[in-house]
Formats: sequence, structure tokens, C-alpha cells
Amino acid sequence: MTINILSVKASVTTAGRRLAWRKCMPCYGLLTRGVEVYTKSYPFLEIQSLAKILNFAPFFSVVCHIYKYARRKMRAFNIAIYRNSRIYIIITMRSRFNRIATTAFATVTLMATVASCSKKSDGQAAPQAPSVATIVVEPTTSDLSTSYPATIKGKTDIDIRPQVTGFITKVHVDEGDRVRKGQTLFTLDQVQFEAAVNQALASVEVARTAVETSQLTVDNKRRLLDKNIISEYEYQMAANALAQAKSQLAQANAQLVNARKNLAYTVVTAPSDGVVGSIPNREGSLASPSSAQPLTTISDNSKVYAYFSLNEKDILDITDGGAYSLSERIGNMPAVSLRLADGTVYPIEGKVATVSGVIDASTGAASVRALFDNPSGLLRSGSTGSVVIPTRADSALIVPQKATFEVQDLRYVYVVDDSLRTHQTRIQVLDINDGKNFVVTGGLNPGDRVVVEGVGTKVRDNMVIQLAQAAPAAEAK
Repeated sequence: MTINILSVKASVTTAGRRLAWRKCMPCYGLLTRGVEVYTKSYPFLEIQSLAKILNFAPFFSVVCHIYKYARRKMRAFNIAIYRNSRIYIIITMRSRFNRIATTAFATVTLMATVASCSKKSDGQAAPQAPSVATIVVEPTTSDLSTSYPATIKGKTDIDIRPQVTGFITKVHVDEGDRVRKGQTLFTLDQVQFEAAVNQALASVEVARTAVETSQLTVDNKRRLLDKNIISEYEYQMAANALAQAKSQLAQANAQLVNARKNLAYTVVTAPSDGVVGSIPNREGSLASPSSAQPLTTISDNSKVYAYFSLNEKDILDITDGGAYSLSERIGNMPAVSLRLADGTVYPIEGKVATVSGVIDASTGAASVRALFDNPSGLLRSGSTGSVVIPTRADSALIVPQKATFEVQDLRYVYVVDDSLRTHQTRIQVLDINDGKNFVVTGGLNPGDRVVVEGVGTKVRDNMVIQLAQAAPAAEAK
């Protein structure tokens, strides 16, 4: 802004005569820099010195400097500022030497200059309206997504533990091998279990012989009873001995089955198809069912589960605040993708399968499981990634994030009206975004023009701007 003292004119009169008034151009405003004084030869007023004093001073400082200047030169003075779009500075002075009362009247006109100064002025250009890029927001379709950290597990992760206690005599597989159901994994020491089987076989033979002997006795007692040679009591005792022998035979057979089963347990096999995990114990190590660490783990990775968590707010958003059942919304959810640890996206899409019915009190979240096919075996149990759930918004208004700014957690944009004046406008946006754009849910209307450059730097509220070349429309991701 520039202060131009366009004219300073003074007329001297004798005491008691009327002041000579000289009106100048209207004052359109006060500007704070640059003073240019057109000087002539005026009595009592050293205009050049006054100009130096007033240079680069605000208007009220100008009056103050006139006051101080007049005080040094005159005995008596008056200063008055008149209104009605004109500024008059009247200085009434008395000479120190000739004691002639004089009155000097000066009219100072100050004008605000918006355009560039002319070549006759001081050469400083007044600031012009900045040229900024804008966009016109129109309804469009937006495809957004939300990522959730996930842990990947096989469809089945089975810990392999021995059914009997024994020393490992042979490991038939190595870590990472793909095995089939029933394939031998480990062999334990079988000597004691083979001996137990042989002992059980002997017990069975003894019991069988006892049964045959008891049967002969019962048959003989029966014939004697029929001839009334023996009493009923003796016959019944023989029959009971036979029943006891048969029970002992059954017990011996059961022990034989158990011994053979224990012998079979010395050969540890795969319970399902899958991939062998780590093998902490090798030949010579003692394996026991009570061991804290399993022999290995078999993971069925033909299908994998990606486990992630949804908080209470996410679940309420999915069900529209309880308007729909969770199972219904889960069934209608779109296919989800899996972003791997290296940032690549797994080529096969998955489906959200289940949501736990209980929210963990310690985390405030529910566990969610998404199922992915894994024919190539790329996904391994225990690996990590991110489940990406897509969100589609139809007829959405999209603005670039750089076009917005925040004030006390509220988000605003600058909307440009037909007169190219900016207006600070509050907007509401979706919580999810693509990192570049916001989906506006409130505060803007289709067809609104929004500033997209210079926000917070050269663009302010209630500011006139010039339109730069149209910026490309925000792309929905």
C-alpha cells in the first residue's frame, strides 16, 4: 500500500482574517508505505525536511510528526482532522521573530492505490490479486479401501506329538517338506513295545487254554448232573470257572490290542496333507506326550486364513448401527485382497468368512477371519500382511487433500464465488481416504469451485483471486 501526499498547499493570512480553504482530491483510504511530496516555496514550512521525517510512516504517525515539527518551529499551533472523505490538517502558527500571527492551512489528500503506480510515482508496484488453480467439484464414483494388519495361518495347523514315550530313532522328513496324510514322520524306539506285544500274546494264549479247560470241566459236570451223580452246586461252580476264564481271555486280548497300538504309535505319521514346520528334536532325543514342545507342526496351506481385528465402531458401521445383522452384512461384503509384507498384492482375492461373537475386553476389538485359496503354497502359516477391504462411494464429491486445512480438528476449504472472492467453508469427509483425496460428505455442493493451490500461504478468506489454468480434477482411487 502507498501513501501519496498529492498536494500540500498553504496560504498565509494576517490575524483576524478568514482562513483560505483549498479543497483537494477525496481520500479513499490509508496506506502505510511510501510518501511523495510535491513541493513549492512555502513560508514557515520546510517541506523537504518534513517529507524525510514522514517517509515510510503510518498516517497517525504522520500527524504525530507534523505535531512535533510544528512545535519546534512555532509558538502556537492547532491541528485538526476533518471528515467527509477529506483529510484536512490545519496548522496555526505564530512567528518567533516578527510576532506576526499567521495561520497556515494545509490540506493533505491520501489515496489508496490498488493498481500499479505511474511512472511519475516512486516506482513501487501495488500487489495484485494472486493467480491460483481451482477445480469445480462434480459427483463421481470413488473406490476407496481400508487396510487392516493381519496374521496368516494355515487352514489347519496341527502340532505333532507322540502318543507314547520313547527315544527318536529316525526322522523321515525335513523342515519345509510337503507331506501327505499317513506319511511317516518319526520313528521311536520299538523294542519295549514289541516286547509288550509278545507278552500280551502269551497272556492271550494262557487265557484261551484256561477257557478250553474250563469248558471241558463244565461239559463233564453237565453229564454227571444229568445222571444225578453230582449236585447242582458242583455244576454251577464249574460253569462260573468257565465264565471267569473267558473274562480273562477277553482281558488278555485287550492288553494285546493296547500293546499293538502302542507299538504302532512308535511310528509317527502325518494326520493331514500339509507342510512340515520346524523340527526341534532329532535322533536320540526323548519324545513324550507331556513335552511342552511338539515334534513338529503340519500346516495345511491349501487354504489359509488371514486373521485381523475390527473395533466396535467398524462393526457398527458395517451393520449401519444395528439396522442389519452382522452375518447378513458379512455375506454381502465384497471380495477382499491381501497385501503381502513386501507391499505386493496377492493375486487371488479372498472372502471374509467369520466375525467372532465376543469383543475382547482388553482390546475392544473382535477377531475377523478371511479365507484365501493358496494353490501355489506362496502363503505360509505365521506370515503377516494386510487385509484390504474395498469401499465404493457413488455420486461422491472429491477434493484433493492439499486443498483442505484444519482449524481445531475441523476441516475447511476455500470456495470461490462468482465474483472470484474466496470463502472459508467447513466440510465433512469420510474417515477413509486414498492418501491424496478426500470424499466430502457435507459442506460442498456440486458445481462449487474450490481453491487447490496456495491454501494457507497466498490464499486467505474473503480474498479476491484470479483463476489460473484449471487444475486436473481429483482422481478417485
